Amino acid sequence: MKTVNIKPVSGTRDFLADEVENRDRIFSKIKKVFTSFGFLGIETPALERIEILSGKYGEDENLIFKILKRGAKAGKEEADMALRYDFTIPLARVVAEYRHKISLPFKRYQIGPVWRADRPGQGRFREFYQADIDIVGVESVLADAEIILALSEALSSLGLADFVIKL
Repeated sequence: MKTVNIKPVSGTRDFLADEVENRDRIFSKIKKVFTSFGFLGIETPALERIEILSGKYGEDENLIFKILKRGAKAGKEEADMALRYDFTIPLARVVAEYRHKISLPFKRYQIGPVWRADRPGQGRFREFYQADIDIVGVESVLADAEIILALSEALSSLGLADFVIKL
């Protein structure tokens, strides 16, 4: 009888109930700070079209989890989708797709899982959560300062006191 490895895939992990509750509390505090600065939450699919992601990361393109074509399209060993690497490209896609529905400046946050196909080293994961804020449509450095202030307040809300933000 064949032995089946039941451990999570290397670079991923299971979260039990107490860890999920703790993560949810942390995310709730971060979201509260982000919304106090006027950032709106959005969600994007975990999957993006490969042509949107390809070539955007330069040397890091080999870090993208590609998904092979399925069904009638299968057989060519070609990918047509990939798991999101971070939230930057999905944000750009959302702004382009909904440019007539969003008002500028567009202040958004997104918190969720992202995936990277590299071999994870010590303390690194293939699947991890990212919290991201951006302001689109403003050229002033005040937008950058606002993001730094929101980040600082989010970290402080988590009880982290000895952090340094380097520019």
